[in-house]
Amino acid sequence: MDIMTATSFRELLEQRLSRRQVLSAGIALAAMPSLLRADATRTARLGFAPIAGSTGDEILLPPGYTYDVVARWGESLFPNVPDLDAAKLSQGALFEANAAELQRSRFGQNCDAIHFFPLEPHGQRGILCVNNEYTDEALMYPGHPGFAGAVSGLAREYVRRHPQTVNVSMAATGVSVVEVVCEKGRWRMVKDSRFNRRITADSPMELQGPARGDALMRTGADRDGVLALGTFGNCAGGETPWGTYLTAEENIQDYFGNLDGLKARADVDPRIVDAHRSWRMWKRHSLYGWENVHARFDVAQEPCEPFRFGWIVEIDPRDPQRAPIKRTALGRFAHEGASPVIAPDGRVAVYMGDDDKFEYVYKFISSSRFDAKNPAANRELLGAGTLHVARFDASGRGQWLPLVYDEKGPMNAAAGFRNQAEVLIKARAAAHLLGATPMDRPEDVEANPTSGRIYIACTRNDSRTGESALRPYSGREIDVGPNAANPRGRNEYGHIIEIREAGDDHTALEFSWEVFILAGDPQRGRLITDVADLQPGKVQSADTYYAGYAKAADLSPIGSPDNIGFDTTGNLWIVTDGTQPRDANDGCWACPTTGPERGKLQQFMSGPVGAEICGVQFTPDNRTLFFSIQHPGEGGSVDSPKSHWPDGGTSQPRASVIAVRRTDGGVVGS
Repeated sequence: MDIMTATSFRELLEQRLSRRQVLSAGIALAAMPSLLRADATRTARLGFAPIAGSTGDEILLPPGYTYDVVARWGESLFPNVPDLDAAKLSQGALFEANAAELQRSRFGQNCDAIHFFPLEPHGQRGILCVNNEYTDEALMYPGHPGFAGAVSGLAREYVRRHPQTVNVSMAATGVSVVEVVCEKGRWRMVKDSRFNRRITADSPMELQGPARGDALMRTGADRDGVLALGTFGNCAGGETPWGTYLTAEENIQDYFGNLDGLKARADVDPRIVDAHRSWRMWKRHSLYGWENVHARFDVAQEPCEPFRFGWIVEIDPRDPQRAPIKRTALGRFAHEGASPVIAPDGRVAVYMGDDDKFEYVYKFISSSRFDAKNPAANRELLGAGTLHVARFDASGRGQWLPLVYDEKGPMNAAAGFRNQAEVLIKARAAAHLLGATPMDRPEDVEANPTSGRIYIACTRNDSRTGESALRPYSGREIDVGPNAANPRGRNEYGHIIEIREAGDDHTALEFSWEVFILAGDPQRGRLITDVADLQPGKVQSADTYYAGYAKAADLSPIGSPDNIGFDTTGNLWIVTDGTQPRDANDGCWACPTTGPERGKLQQFMSGPVGAEICGVQFTPDNRTLFFSIQHPGEGGSVDSPKSHWPDGGTSQPRASVIAVRRTDGGVVGS
């Protein structure tokens, strides 16, 4: 069994059982009611000294903490491949003829989600699966116009002058799989590991599930609709109980251009054009310009290629020979992540958010059951089941609505769906048809390992209005005003929602919910302490709520919650992407979810200039906390960098994974 023996695998499984309290290892909750009651009342105290926000170009941590840079963009995964010399980027180092080939053996750019797969029981050695969400060409190639220029079409002209950059960018996107080890108290990447590999924007991967082979999945290069090339836009992720990694394809629309050219074709089935409506596809040029080099990214030439992206991809980190699988049963949308939970009857529930304004929260429930004694038998659990979407009612209750094709309606041919494959390919349209609640950019959705509660990070939505109003949006007409689950018009700082499934059963189709945090600065606006006061339309932009915690002076301001995670005692850890109330850098915050300090949010880390903080992944013993530092120096260029992290001096900024630990070797956060 690769590097692990069957005995060590059982030890790891038992360790996972103990730390996740039946949520991801298949023990029936009904047999352990006392455990749930104890978890629901347990107080988990955080002991670190909170830091203040910062605008410095550095990683700031509480006293007694330090960090190791584990992997930088451009670092080689293999001893026979040289590292990228970032000092030569401004001289056109990535214009070299072999640059793309070398990048396929190097750590990717703009790392995002991280999941740690231990290779020994104590978690001192393991495999990191790290998303490389996208490339920031201004930080790679001299003279590139950056994203602002890309929007106006200047990137297209740059690609035409430097077509070799497309293959380099494709090679820097996707997923990096690397072995890491902690030796003498410091973490490093293992360059001679047989687990190391890159999965890029042109790696072959299987299409499985109900959409496999559907007419909308067929292209000129794959007339059977069963094999896709590549993954990109990989944002957050998840870890299955059987030891595989789930990477989420998010903003795939930015890679395809020429929608107007598709609409001008008289020979194209109108259903294909209609299927693109729920995604804001680029009418002429794409954001990245890849269509100027590879025709499959030109929608007019390959109308169905975009339908092969926007899925959850399953990767086996321990088997480099096993092709990744796109799991179409989990639906197609701008996936932020995928959080699997084992329900009382053994079925798997996977929670997911659609990261865009006015999009939805989803839950997939598998048809088959998890077998803890036979991990190999679980490999197809995500191949069949039912996708549901959430409706949040003003009563504080909610329902999971099934997205199922039915000739008698509502999802039938008359509504624009020919079969179950089309329901999943057009999941956004199906969710709207069912009356799901449009949310404020629902990003990460995670299960608390001690209570079973589900937490949803809604990053922000500055397009939500203060009053109810029907407006067209991405092929739908929606109410852009506040609602009970998104109570603040012009939601600049975002919020977090807490869900409790009926009967603490993750296959339940009913739930209760409440706002857990309404982000912002509690010392500059009204701090609401009664959740009943979070009435839609009556919550102002400066109002905040921290799960009822009443002492504003104890709270750290936060904005734009993005990825979330939990330690073994159920504390919520939050990393951010975007506007902070006091114009500070993005960072990491933590708070208890139970007890008298429930909602007492305190800042743990501040990142460098321009960086989004991602990952928030603990080792099993909670003695290491991994973060991805994504796009440090964003808004700058190789000619004029705005950050010099992580190497300092006059160096170029490089997205990197770091490992945070206490200097005394203790538990992080305690």
